[in-house]
Parts: sequence; structure tokens; C-alpha cells
Amino acid sequence: MSNPSAPKKLGKVVLAYSGGLDTSVILKWLEETYDCEVVTFTADLGQGEELEPARQKAEQMGVKEIYIDDVRETFVRDYVFPMFRANAIYEGEYLLGTSIARPLIAKRLVDIARETGADAVAHGATGKGNDQVRFELNAYALNPEIEVIAPWREWDLNSREKLMNYAKTREIPVDFAAAGKKSPYSMDANLLHISYEGGNLEDPWWEPEEEMWRWSVSPERAPDEATEITIGFEQGDPVSINGEKLSPAELLLKLNQLGGANGIGRLDMVENRYVGMKSRGCYETPGGTILLKARRALESLTLDRGEAHMKDELMPKYAELVYNGYWFAPEREMLQEAIDATQKNVNGDVRLRLYKGNVIVAGRQSDNSLFDPAIATFEDDAGAYDQRDAEGFIKLNALRLRIGAKAGRRG
Repeated sequence: MSNPSAPKKLGKVVLAYSGGLDTSVILKWLEETYDCEVVTFTADLGQGEELEPARQKAEQMGVKEIYIDDVRETFVRDYVFPMFRANAIYEGEYLLGTSIARPLIAKRLVDIARETGADAVAHGATGKGNDQVRFELNAYALNPEIEVIAPWREWDLNSREKLMNYAKTREIPVDFAAAGKKSPYSMDANLLHISYEGGNLEDPWWEPEEEMWRWSVSPERAPDEATEITIGFEQGDPVSINGEKLSPAELLLKLNQLGGANGIGRLDMVENRYVGMKSRGCYETPGGTILLKARRALESLTLDRGEAHMKDELMPKYAELVYNGYWFAPEREMLQEAIDATQKNVNGDVRLRLYKGNVIVAGRQSDNSLFDPAIATFEDDAGAYDQRDAEGFIKLNALRLRIGAKAGRRG
């Protein structure tokens, strides 16, 4: 008689695989638990790690279908840049570096499952975090029939010691010395940012040591002379630095290097996770911090006031959708259409000075500028603006205030 509580057998599962202890254990656990063949997928998102060891480890574990994809250009062009057109910031600070990478990974998992005839996809996100939600919402949006396996919600391997013991008993090829000396922080990196969570950071009063930060010098140790750069934009997207045309990934990498060298882009915040808890995270997003400042400077020239203010009203909702895992949801796509419609005139150059953690706008120019010096001047405007017109404008806008005051609504 079959056991109704036993996991059903699956023919093939696509696993988001890093080659580390956790996902290597997951690989073997999937084979044992679901009696399935595992296909591995490893994404090069610009995290700065050598990915060939992941291939070698998967081969050692008997994996027959191994996907290692360089998705850096796709990531920046199709995910980061559209998000930046919205000037998206979560809870006033977070530039969504982890959040924006998850829909791309989910899409590739679903695509590979279709290509290989797999029954399910699997990820290594824990049952406490946002990533499980992001992976799965995006996967279901792309394939409503796909099955998603989240081992951390199923197994009892709830400590690093248990994971290592499991790996030893199954002879999983893990560098146990390195695994035992793992960083005290949970880290995630891609071309947009690197994040740090856990360890001593779980005490919100504790200040992280300088050695934790990997991408940037502290502002105090940054050069005493500012670095000046000019970023060129076309239809809202950055295309050049100091006149040199660069691909999306090349441009973001260059800005990361310039920003990190000048102490730009560090963030320490307590955020509200979608699953309901508060979590402290530290982030380094040097290139993204520079781009956000530059974009807003150019939009201040090229967007109509109504466009700009409406865009600012939409931004928190857009950021929340990305953070919570709704990249492929119709409401995010609807907002993207509206935002992109504002970007056709966001063309031009922004000159910046990078100095000890600060991004200082030094100048901006655009052939699509709405700034009219003849009207804005404090000098003689030769009749371009009749100041007497302001009197009627003020009277009409004051009418409701005067009525309220007359009715005793003030005091």
C-alpha cells in the first residue's frame, strides 16, 4: 500500500544551483526524496565568482544536463534599466538589487524546464525570506502548471552542522574546511549590488566592521580629490561614460568601480519583508546610486511637472511590486508602460562629481530640455512672463482657504 504522505516521484527537476554546500545538498536530497533526475542551472549575474567549479561539482555528482548562462547583459538591459526608469526605491532607501535578479532566474528555470521536459523547478531560498516568494510568484506567472520545490520548507536539515553531516554521509564533493570557515553573513551579489544579512547584523545596534564591506572604501578613506564623470542618456537609459559608448553591463560595472573607489553606495537599513517580519540588511550599490542621482537630474530638465510628480507618486508602488515578487504581474507591466512613455525625451548628459560617499550634480544638458532661461531669469525677461498674472492665480488658489477661514475652520 502506498504512503499518501510520501513525496510523489518526479521525472526531472531543474535546480537553481550555486555549487555551494546548500544547493549541493539540495541536489542530492532531490534525487533521494523525489527519485528524479536533476538539471542544474547556474546564472552569471556578475557576482564575481568563478562558475566553472559549479559545473565540475555538478558533473562529479552525476548531473547530465548542466546549464551555466552568462546573463549579465540581459540582467542589466531588461531588468535593471527598466526598473531604474521608474527611479524605484523600496522604503526610501533600498535600490532592490536582490529583488530584481529573482525574476530573471525564475524565467530561466521555467524556460529550461520547458526545454528539458522537467516536471518541476527547485530553489534554495529559506522559508523565512522574501526570495522564496519572488522565485515562486514569478515562476507561476510564467507557467501556471509548473511545480516548485522549496527544500527548506520540507526537510529537517535546519542547521549548518546538519547540512555538513548530510554531505559527508552522502560523499557530496564539498570543501568542508572552506564551508566551516564561511563568512558570518549571508551574502548575495550581482552586477547591481552586494548584500549582507545575518550574523551580528541581527542586532540592529551593532555597527558592521569595515572588513565586511567588499565593494567600496569607507568615505573617510576615499580620495581627497573628487572624480568627475559625465553620463550620457538615451530615452532614459545610460549609454556612455565620458563619451565612451558602453554596453549596459559594461557601464554598470564601470560605475561600480568608480563609485566604490569614492565610498559611494553603502546602506544599512531595517526593512519590512513581504512575509511580515523586519530584517536588517547592509548593501553596497555604488553604480546604482550614481545612476539614480544622474537620472533624476536629467529628468528635472526634460519631464513636464505633471509627468514628474505623477511618476514620483507611482514609484513607491512600483518598488513594492518588484520587492514583493510581482515583476511579471500585469500591474507592474502596466506601470512600466506608463513610465516608459515618459522616457522618450530623457536624453542628454549629466556631469557628476564623486566625492567621499557623495554624488554631486555639477551640470546637466539636453536637447529636449523644458528649462527656458528667458522665462526663468531673474533679470529683465523682455515680457516673456507677465508677473501681474500671478495675482489672479493666487486669488483663485486661495479661494477655498479664505472660505475655510471665514467659516472658522482655522483655530
